[in-house]
Amino acid sequence: MDQNELKKLVGNEAVKFIEDGMTVGLGTGSTVKFMVDALGKRVKEENLNIVGVPTSDRTAKQARDLGITVKSVDEVDHIDLTIDGADEISSDFQGIKGGGAAHLFEKIVATNSSKNMWIVDESKMVDKLGAFPLPLEVIPYGSKQVFKKLEAKGFNPEFRMDENGNHVLTDSKNYVIDLHLHEIDDPHALADYLIKQVGIVEQGLFLDTVNTVIVGRQDGPEVLQARP
Repeated sequence: MDQNELKKLVGNEAVKFIEDGMTVGLGTGSTVKFMVDALGKRVKEENLNIVGVPTSDRTAKQARDLGITVKSVDEVDHIDLTIDGADEISSDFQGIKGGGAAHLFEKIVATNSSKNMWIVDESKMVDKLGAFPLPLEVIPYGSKQVFKKLEAKGFNPEFRMDENGNHVLTDSKNYVIDLHLHEIDDPHALADYLIKQVGIVEQGLFLDTVNTVIVGRQDGPEVLQARP
C-alpha cells in the first residue's frame, strides 16, 4: 500500500470510534482529510447526530460541504474526542504537530477534549522526536528578534515561506518558524523554554496529550493505547 492508502485506512478505522451524539474535534492535514470524508459518509448514511469542532478553516469547509454540523470551540461546552494527525510520534507517545501550520488551533481543541486520538501512517512513528522540524507560531511584530534569540540558542530556526517567497500565515495571520533540531532530548524542558519566549504564541510539541494512536501499517491498522 502507498502512503495515501495507509492514510485512508486509518481514517476509516478512526471513525468507528465516533458515536451518535458526540462532539468531535476535527484535526487538520492529509490523513485527517480521509477521516472527515469517512465521517461525512457515516453522517449521511446513518443520520448520525454529530457536532464537529474544526481546527482550521480548511477542515471547517470540508466538514460543512459534507453535511457535518460545525461549531467553533467556543460554541460547545465539551468535546468528547478529537481526532487529528501528527508529524512525529515518539516511542513514549509524545508528538510534534504543526506541519500544516495549524498547531495553535489544534492544541486549543486538544486541551479541551476528554480524549485525543492521533491517526498516522507508519512513517510517522519514531524512537525520538526531532527529525521533523518543530513548528512555532510567532507574532509577526518582533519576529526577527525572536528568530535571533532562537539562532543564538543553536535551534537552527527557519521562517516558513511559500513558493512565492512570502511568509506562510496561520489562520490567525501569524508567522511560522521551524526549528531544525534533529533530536530532542528533553521535550518538556524545551516546550517550557519556548512558550516563555515573548512573541511565540504556541509551539508544536504535544506532550502527555494523546490517548489512542491508530497506525496505518501494510498488514492493516494497528490501534495503540498510549494513555487511559
